[in-house]
Amino acid sequence: MFAAMTGHAHTFASPLGDLRVVVDDSGRLMCIDLPGAAPVLGAVEPDPEGRRCARVVDQLREYFAGRRRVFDLQLAPRGTPFQLRAWRALQDIPFGETRSYQQQAAAIGQPSAVRAIGGANGRNPLPIVVPCHRVIGKDGSLVGFGGGLDCKRRLLQHEANVLAGTAGARS
Repeated sequence: MFAAMTGHAHTFASPLGDLRVVVDDSGRLMCIDLPGAAPVLGAVEPDPEGRRCARVVDQLREYFAGRRRVFDLQLAPRGTPFQLRAWRALQDIPFGETRSYQQQAAAIGQPSAVRAIGGANGRNPLPIVVPCHRVIGKDGSLVGFGGGLDCKRRLLQHEANVLAGTAGARS
């Protein structure tokens, strides 16, 4: 179904803990593994010095430093057509804002697909860059996140701090 692609992985320290990013031969982002989460892609070539992954790592560092709100990266996520639509809708959620799963389902024209949206978000291979952390329960509660609810809370708090001008505060 998918053409064989070589992935190149680099792990770097972030405020969340060690993040592993994987890019393809063209430098397109294939996945981001959050601390404690199982790797999305298994067999990949190491990029220990981070040369192939430098653009992604630089933009993630800028995000965590409060200097980047929108990512400018070529993406290469693997998923079903429904998942790809759901993930594209995530990219329309502005920095520092949240949407409910119901709102995300409506945004892709399938308002009754709330559970399927939750499943697609749970399989998002590009967290942070494709901001599934910005999707919450319709009652405002934090629910579901591959990196755990503490990680989701920290990402949302980081974005709130950046918007409040307190990005140097512990997020």
